[in-house]
Amino acid sequence: MKAWRLHQPGGPDAFVLEEIPRPEQAAGKVLVEVRAFGLNRSEWFTRIGQSPTVKLPRVLGIECVGTVVSDPSGGLAAGQRVAAMMGGMGRQFDGSYAEYTSVPSSSVFPLETDLPWEVLGALPEMLQTCHGSLHTGLEAQGGETLLIRGGTSSIGLATLAMAKHAGLKVISSSRSEAKADVLKAAGADEVVIDAGTVAKQVRASHPQGVDRVLELVGTTTVLDSLQCARPGGVVCMTGILGGQWELPSFRPMGHIPTAVRLTSYSGGAGDVSREQLQQYVSMVEGGKLEIPRGPMWGFDQLPVAHQAMDENRANGKMVVVVR
Repeated sequence: MKAWRLHQPGGPDAFVLEEIPRPEQAAGKVLVEVRAFGLNRSEWFTRIGQSPTVKLPRVLGIECVGTVVSDPSGGLAAGQRVAAMMGGMGRQFDGSYAEYTSVPSSSVFPLETDLPWEVLGALPEMLQTCHGSLHTGLEAQGGETLLIRGGTSSIGLATLAMAKHAGLKVISSSRSEAKADVLKAAGADEVVIDAGTVAKQVRASHPQGVDRVLELVGTTTVLDSLQCARPGGVVCMTGILGGQWELPSFRPMGHIPTAVRLTSYSGGAGDVSREQLQQYVSMVEGGKLEIPRGPMWGFDQLPVAHQAMDENRANGKMVVVVR
C-alpha cells in the first residue's frame, strides 16, 4: 500500500510517500481501508519534533473514516462504514496517512450515513474533542455562558456549533478583526478581539465573569482566561495553538482566582459512545449541526496540506481524501 512516512522532524517536505506492507489481520484490531482523514494539530506537533514519545519512522494520522476490510471478532462486517480515532493511532502504531490502517476495535465506530467521504472525514476527532471538552472537561449546561478562546480554529468553530445546539450563550475570540464576521455568522452571541488579553473586554459585559471558558490557545493566554471566569466557573485547556507547552513561573495561589477551577481535556475515543457519535453525524447529515470545514486535499497533496497548517490557512477542519 502507499503511505506517507515521517522519518525525521522537519517541514512539510519531511513526509515521504512510500510503498509499505499492508497491515495484517490481527486479533482485537479492525483492518480499515482509509477513504479520508482529517488533519490535526497534534500531527503537526509531531512533524516539527515536539512529540518526543512518538518513535520515528512513523505513519502519522490519529483519525480516519473508511470501510472495514476485516474484523476477526466478527463484530463488524466487511464493507461497514466506520470512523477510527485515537487509541495510539499514528503515535504508538502506524495511523491513517495511508491506504489502510489497523486499529484497536475499541477505537472504531460503525456509522450509518450517506455523507460524502470529504465531509465525513472532518467529523470524528472534531466531534469527540468538542463533546469531551464541553461535557467532560467543562461539564457545561444549557443556559450558561461559554467563552471560547481561539474561536476561529477548527475546534473553536465546531465547539461553537455544538455549544449553541446545547443551549449555551457563546462569546468567541479571534486575533483578527477581519474574522469577527466569521464568528458571528457561525452563531457567536458576542465576539472579542484578542490582542493577548480579553479579560477586561469580557468583564465589561459580564461583570461577574462567565460560567465556562474553553482555552484553545494554551499557556500563552490561560492566565488571562482564568480572570474571565466567575467564582465557581471552570476553565478547561484543550488546545495549545500558541505553541508553548509549559507555563513559566506558575503561582497557583496568585494566578488562579478564588473558587475558579482550572482543568484540561486530552481524552480519547472512550469519552464519546458509538450512539453519541452516530447522533452527531446524523445531525450533521440532517442539517441540524454545521461543522465548519476547511480546504480538501488529495492524498498526493499531503505536504501541501501541512504547509497550509504551517501558515494557519485552514478556517475549518482540513481533510485529505485518499480515494
